[in-house]
Amino acid sequence: MPESNAASAGKSTSAEFLPYGRQSISEADIEAVVSVLRGDWLTTGPAVAKFEADLAEHTGGTPAVAVTSGTAALHVAYAAAGIGEGDEVVASPMTFVATAATAALHGAKVVFADVEPDTGNLSVDAASAAITSRTKVVAAVDYAGHPVEADTLAKIAHDAGALLLEDAAHSVGGSWQGRPVGSLADLTTFSFFPTKNLTTAEGGAVVTGSEELLRRAQAFRNHGLVRDKSRQRYPDEGAWHQEVHEFGLNYRLPDVLCALGSSQLKRLTEFKLRRAEIHSRYNAAFADVAGVLTPPRREGADPVWHLYPLRVLDGRRRALFDHLRGLGIGVQVNYIPAYWHPVFEDLGYRRGLCPNAEAYYEQELSLPLFPSLSDADVDRVIDGVREFFGLC
Repeated sequence: MPESNAASAGKSTSAEFLPYGRQSISEADIEAVVSVLRGDWLTTGPAVAKFEADLAEHTGGTPAVAVTSGTAALHVAYAAAGIGEGDEVVASPMTFVATAATAALHGAKVVFADVEPDTGNLSVDAASAAITSRTKVVAAVDYAGHPVEADTLAKIAHDAGALLLEDAAHSVGGSWQGRPVGSLADLTTFSFFPTKNLTTAEGGAVVTGSEELLRRAQAFRNHGLVRDKSRQRYPDEGAWHQEVHEFGLNYRLPDVLCALGSSQLKRLTEFKLRRAEIHSRYNAAFADVAGVLTPPRREGADPVWHLYPLRVLDGRRRALFDHLRGLGIGVQVNYIPAYWHPVFEDLGYRRGLCPNAEAYYEQELSLPLFPSLSDADVDRVIDGVREFFGLC
């Protein structure tokens, strides 16, 4: 789920524009990429298999399929689930549009269910009420890096004969009730965009413990090509022969980017710790600010804080946004409810559909949060917020 080109800005100082998110690239990361460039493989080669295996070490051993983006991961996951015309996908609206758009591109009707008013995650009760006999997937988003209540959501999905898809673009490296993200849902999708918890520049992954879903995901990311003679319709055509039984696309993540991903995974624990430190400093600094709410944390959740979603009360979000931008602090808003986009409006979706999501959006302001953010820059953000409320 891409969010901002600010991610590619240079290292910040007090005199420079401070982005809300950016990548952290080390010399080891650079060398990993250079090593592939010096080798024989640029696209699908040994670095892809290594990255998938390395990623599985962070998902409780659940196998991964590397793809070209978080959006591609969602498109592949819905394809693996067999989504098509007449199917329904229950989805959270508090997300980047891709969570819903990729289901719609498969011909599904997206049924938006409201979120919890405090976390911004899909409400169990709202999701349960939205399920019908046509529901094939429940798509829940780990908003800001806080895992959804996957165990309960999986039960209501499975009771209806549907699958649970966890859009974990924000939460690789997190866990819920002691189980790692990636092992909780039937299908999990990750994004490795530069602002995320680790990066492959552009990239994503689909993770699933189902052999059938895994096979379908692997096929869809490679045009649907069938090379296994035992599965071909015309296996005697020749050694060169390959077939397409179901349409797919080229969503292959190349070796050069997978090498970066494997190197970044070695630093994921370090990234997670620094994000938590910054998150805690913000929480402490704003505890006495009457005009804001700080992000909650559910018992049993071990988040990887991708965003710091400050809630600004009394209709002052836009004023604080403009104030901080005026100070060179690149705050962002994540996200407008997905069905507010004109593409969904043109399909008949109307504002007012999910009141909690709309109220959350009206208050949400993402403060800068990334591993290389210095303590001085954290103080700069804190001072800017407190100054706005007359507390400096």
